[in-house]
Amino acid sequence: MNNLKKIRMFFSLSWKISPSYILLLIVNTIAGGGQIIANVVLPKFLIDELLGEREVGIIVFFVCAIVLTNLFFAILNNLMKRTMEVKNRYMSEKMNYAMGEKIMNVEFSYLENPYYLDLKERAVFATTNQQAMLGLVKSIAFIFKNVFTIAGLFAIMLFLSRILVLMLLVTVVIGIVIYFAFVNYQVNFFSQIIPVNRKYGYYLDLCYDNRLQKDIRLYSMNKMLSDRVTEYNKEINDWFSGYYEKQGVVTGVNGIINDLQAAIAYGYVALRVATDWFGPRIGIGSFSMYVSSAINFARETTELSKNIVMMGQTLRFLDPFMEFMSLPDEKDVGGDVESEGEVESIEFRNVSFKYPGSDMLVLDDISFKISKGEKISIVGLNGAGKTTLVKLVCRLYRPMSGKILINGRDVFEYDYTSYMKKIAAVFQDYKLFAFSIEENITCKDVGEDTERAMAILEEVGMTEKVQSLPEGIRSRIGKAYDEKGIEMSGGQTQKIAIARALYKDASLVILDEPTSALDPIAEADIYANFNKLIGKKTAIYISHRMSSSVFCDRVLIIEKGKVQDYDTHENLLKKTDSLYYKLFQSQAVNYKID
Repeated sequence: MNNLKKIRMFFSLSWKISPSYILLLIVNTIAGGGQIIANVVLPKFLIDELLGEREVGIIVFFVCAIVLTNLFFAILNNLMKRTMEVKNRYMSEKMNYAMGEKIMNVEFSYLENPYYLDLKERAVFATTNQQAMLGLVKSIAFIFKNVFTIAGLFAIMLFLSRILVLMLLVTVVIGIVIYFAFVNYQVNFFSQIIPVNRKYGYYLDLCYDNRLQKDIRLYSMNKMLSDRVTEYNKEINDWFSGYYEKQGVVTGVNGIINDLQAAIAYGYVALRVATDWFGPRIGIGSFSMYVSSAINFARETTELSKNIVMMGQTLRFLDPFMEFMSLPDEKDVGGDVESEGEVESIEFRNVSFKYPGSDMLVLDDISFKISKGEKISIVGLNGAGKTTLVKLVCRLYRPMSGKILINGRDVFEYDYTSYMKKIAAVFQDYKLFAFSIEENITCKDVGEDTERAMAILEEVGMTEKVQSLPEGIRSRIGKAYDEKGIEMSGGQTQKIAIARALYKDASLVILDEPTSALDPIAEADIYANFNKLIGKKTAIYISHRMSSSVFCDRVLIIEKGKVQDYDTHENLLKKTDSLYYKLFQSQAVNYKID
């Protein structure tokens, strides 16, 4: 993505976030440049009058004009400075927020692809650690101001001499070349130090993470972690010592160039006052105006070049951000057919799949069909492809070959939003959030549907527990952000997760080993109860244990990515040489079947 496209993307995002920001940029441009131009031009007329006719009225007029103009611009500049500082920070935070929204909406397959996972990390690092987005916002604001000011000063100086403008531009170009070389070094420096910085941040975060403190204490890991943090901190400091040496040299050279620019300006304009070597002589008022113009022109041109280079540097830092933000959203992938009615059938037709970056097929030519209302258990050893199969049903991935059909139509032909309303899933790594119990179930604001949430809590056997809490269903889960928050057992949080799936009232319900931490008998009880709760809905249960299979209409056996069998529990037990029979018999000692 070239810089122009990145800038267009930035302004598109800025306009979407806050149209008023663009207007503020324009006002800030006029406020910043207007005062400089006014202080260059107005003193000329005052000095000319003081050295000429000395009419009191005219002198008073120009004195008042200078004072009032400076007062006006001082007020405007201070107001705009405060406003833009707040707005720049706001825009930066909103850009970060846009990144968060993108992560939540981007096509899910990117979030398990190693390349895009690294891209996401680099994008987050650029916007948070390097504050690149804030740097870009400020650079663009400064560039607007520089361009406006330079245009005005350039017009003034052309009246005096193109030679002066050319000499100043030569010094500016020299400064730009030096600065650009340093920025290239700077970009390469930060790109090389990012891996070290990420390692440093990783181990430092481990020290801060309260969830790890039990293990750190039990296994006396504090010294090991502290040593690792110290090691990477020293490495970072060694890197930066060389960086700051080069930065000091560049700063010194730029100081020399600035002095040279001042000497050229004063020398040339002084010669125009004293001699006619380069053109007609000018007065003292013009001397003041042109010297001030020349110095400000050189300074603003240098600043413009630095801001442009800085913007380019920031855009390079933001390459991962821009690339990630350009990824397609989940809702934009697929067709526009409205998914209406209930799920009548699910069919895998010769489906094969492998994860990005992997050469090994996770699913290999899978075919099977599920009818409306059926309860299907998918069984297999770890790594057999059970969870992958469910991810494909949920449209989190697209098959490499073959089709997944819902009601006879490819799932990617459906509109994403309407399709997702048909599916509720509780995964093995389900999450509850630091919201209230009610919000975790309804995924809506407190009070929007409390009555139904309570009814579902009763169905999953959590009413007594919730009513015993001081704040009932509005109790916040976890104490990390609320001292009144509650801690629940694994079984209780699992029931909340199931309640969330039931609340969605989808026609296809999936349980993907959310009870793997429980013993087989407890797991069987949960599945049996859940089977009753979902009634006539279609359900898919995934487990490497057989406690769910006895309650299901059919069992799908997955082994090494292939369908080994698809039959009823009773029929599968008759096949004494099958994987299912061996797994069931090996686990039968841990639970009984009523």
